[in-house]
Amino acid sequence: MDARIREMTPDDCEAVARVRVRGWQSAYAGLMPQSYLDAMSVKKDAARRREVLAEGRARTTDLVAERDGEVVGWGCYGPSRDEDATGEQCELYAIYVLEEQLSTGVGRALMTELTGRAVAVGFAGMLLWVLKENDRARRFYEKAGFAPDGAEEPFEVDGVAVPEVRYARALTP
Repeated sequence: MDARIREMTPDDCEAVARVRVRGWQSAYAGLMPQSYLDAMSVKKDAARRREVLAEGRARTTDLVAERDGEVVGWGCYGPSRDEDATGEQCELYAIYVLEEQLSTGVGRALMTELTGRAVAVGFAGMLLWVLKENDRARRFYEKAGFAPDGAEEPFEVDGVAVPEVRYARALTP
């Protein structure tokens, strides 16, 4: 069954938090301190999302993927946070799919919709940051047309270095 992609609503905050936290815990196991991953809280993440949505602070486009009425994936993009980015470039901030939904087309469907919406509002390129050692995610992004652009950034979690690399992709209408 294909995934249904739609805009995130305030009612989705708990499900999105679950997808994000479980996504971090599965994707980053062995790449960052397990104690950090174990301490992540769906409840706290959901509360933060509700607060951002309620206050209208979100400058992002947030989409969810559903299967059988259950949120199984989430992704969002918005203005690039990189100083060297042009105004025509946006940034993919996140894309997560529940572990049991990996390699089922959910991530691909989310990526297609996210990039399509970015094109529709006038962005010509998309950037993203990925953990340097996250081979699975890097393969996913490369299959979606992204490539490393040479930028690297130190990233630290609980005192442990987990460097990131930046990927870029041109977006075409």
